[in-house]
Amino acid sequence: QVQLVESGGGLVQAGGSLRLSCAASGRTSVRYAVAWFRQAPGKEREFVAGISGIGSTTRYRDAVKGRFTISRDNAKNTVYLQMNSLKPEDTADYYCAADTDRGYVSLGLSAYDYWGQGTQVTVSS
Repeated sequence: QVQLVESGGGLVQAGGSLRLSCAASGRTSVRYAVAWFRQAPGKEREFVAGISGIGSTTRYRDAVKGRFTISRDNAKNTVYLQMNSLKPEDTADYYCAADTDRGYVSLGLSAYDYWGQGTQVTVSS
């Protein structure tokens, strides 16, 4: 079992920044790929960014490239999502997820077998 706990969400004005954290506990491993997803009201959950095991590879959805940065501190079992230049369309609940079967980043929700409870991000215009 892996437990994931997100933090760092909140209300911010457009153009501002937030840093989300995803702390893992339990059966953690540096080999797991970890990703951030988001879900806005009335919309499907979508991939935002992912980082491979060890942290050698990252992937982003086009809408956040150049604004968001995913990183991991394996010594702390924590993955971060630095979000800069936030836009109202970034408003959503953000979830981190771990894939314990693969070390590479998958874009699909079904690849991830552990999920956090989510943290809310609201960007005002």
